[in-house]
Amino acid sequence: MTDAQSGHHQPVDGAQVPRYAGVATFMRLPFVPSAQGLDIALYGIPWDGGTTNRAGARHGPREVRNQSSLMRRVHHVSKIEPFNLANIADVGDLSVNPIDLQDGLARIEAGIAEIVAAGAIPLGIGGDHLTTLPALRAVAKHRPVGLIHFDAHSDTNDTYFGDNRYTHGTPFRRAIEEGLLDPKRTIQIGIRGSIYDPGEHDWARAQGIRVLYMEEFVARSATDVMAEARRIVGDGPTYVSFDIDCIDPSMAPGTGTPEIGGFTTREAQAMVRLLEGVDIVGADVVEVAPPFDIGGLTALTGATMAFELLCVIAHGLARSRQA
Repeated sequence: MTDAQSGHHQPVDGAQVPRYAGVATFMRLPFVPSAQGLDIALYGIPWDGGTTNRAGARHGPREVRNQSSLMRRVHHVSKIEPFNLANIADVGDLSVNPIDLQDGLARIEAGIAEIVAAGAIPLGIGGDHLTTLPALRAVAKHRPVGLIHFDAHSDTNDTYFGDNRYTHGTPFRRAIEEGLLDPKRTIQIGIRGSIYDPGEHDWARAQGIRVLYMEEFVARSATDVMAEARRIVGDGPTYVSFDIDCIDPSMAPGTGTPEIGGFTTREAQAMVRLLEGVDIVGADVVEVAPPFDIGGLTALTGATMAFELLCVIAHGLARSRQA
């Protein structure tokens, strides 16, 4: 469905067609075969070839699409109407290779590069966190970007199981080495849980990454922490990566590497809303693993966080047009 006045794609109205009916797409938006003409492209990455623990995030996009039927048109606090502010659609799942890691990464990068070349901002649903590396290769091809990263884990380890350099625990180390990320414009929020070695986060800090443990977040506030995050990334282009395991597993059990003591869903929503004003050039929600979920709760949380990101990005685009 398209709005006659703006020409923007619109979601199917849940008051007209039941949410459980029809073909599942992100936010009940139309499926379109390419990002041409879009301002924001929603897409899935059904791939978890970098998973080192519980596999299952490859099934995330399908179930997040299903649960995203519960999203409506207007944000209840900000009153942002993202589908009126920007032209948004679901461009489907990227091509993946479940049995060849490097080919899988190349396919994901190529798919996101097409979205970027079309002039749309990519908003992806994974998939494990290694999928963020090819996303960064696509959005940071011509200059490094900053990063606001919500996660229980730093994902800056070097290798796993010998010399395997590409896992969901290594994407941001590789991104810095490849010149995709500006580590001095990078903050990781919510880091917690037992670690492999006392110096596990030393490399990240040495590069200039701000590693903010969950305990510090609790001692401060979402408002205070996000004010620091906005200072760190400044006015430059920034990628936002939201790993669902930043949320406590009591509220988001369906993930590969759960860590207790995380954010409440309310705290996570508050932080994403405070991204207002950040120059977001791409974003993702990753690590939703439906095989470990209960009643679709984690997928619903992932869909809701994607809607929160969508509202912030759409509002930012509208403001930039008015400037």
